[in-house]
Amino acid sequence: MAVKIYKPTTPGQRGMTSYTFEEITKKSPERSLIVIRKNNAGRNNKGRITVRHQGGGNRQYIRIVDFKRDKTGIPAKVSAIEYDPNRTARLALLVYADGEKRYILAPVGIRVGDRVLSGPEAEIRPGNSLPIANIPMGTTIHNIELKPGKGGQIVRSAGGSAQLLAKEGDYAQIRLPSGEVRLVLQQCYATIGQLGNVEHGNIKLGKAGRKRHMGIRPAVRGTAMTPRDHPHGGGEGRQPAGMPGPKSPWGRPTRGYKTRRNKSSDKYIVRRRK
Repeated sequence: MAVKIYKPTTPGQRGMTSYTFEEITKKSPERSLIVIRKNNAGRNNKGRITVRHQGGGNRQYIRIVDFKRDKTGIPAKVSAIEYDPNRTARLALLVYADGEKRYILAPVGIRVGDRVLSGPEAEIRPGNSLPIANIPMGTTIHNIELKPGKGGQIVRSAGGSAQLLAKEGDYAQIRLPSGEVRLVLQQCYATIGQLGNVEHGNIKLGKAGRKRHMGIRPAVRGTAMTPRDHPHGGGEGRQPAGMPGPKSPWGRPTRGYKTRRNKSSDKYIVRRRK
């Protein structure tokens, strides 16, 4: 995938880049695999904003993606590569031998007409899914399960890939894109290859309007607010945010505190990302 660079004919196009979409082979999604996405603008069932800076944006359909890859032993043919507005990676539309259609995350190198398979007997080829116990060490993988049968939960964004480092007992050591080395049960499934749309990190939005199209509203600095709206607000002139320390809008300190609270999975982390 290449990045399209615009001529600076307007201020918004100066430095703006976008996709060329040369890998996309089908524009409209498969009707049987989409559901309408309801926009709640960051509000919960009581109407209160629980996630700030959300709202508006273009209407989107949710594509039902097969993260479980549980149709084992049934070959499928790639019929199209599609764009998904809800994720950075591309989707591949599979048509199985029994006629069923499913979406999967499209890895690098997959083309229309390729055959993919899921199951312990699958070959080591991009797009095939099989248990980690059957994958050779050093292989690049993505869409990795953390619990057998639950479906892939990690390494699902554009250009993402993990590497299988070692196997010992019931667990395998996998190096994640962040550099963290984690233990995963060898019964868990993973998909071979690196995810496509590798150039996603080089995209520059160029103007605020493209952010609004994504449904992301403006974020106001705390120092620009009043004291009743934010702990950083008020004062004569600008005040340094370091004294007595930066805080969230609700007064909680936000620097120097660990944000990880899931201690139950600490035992599966062999080496931290930092």
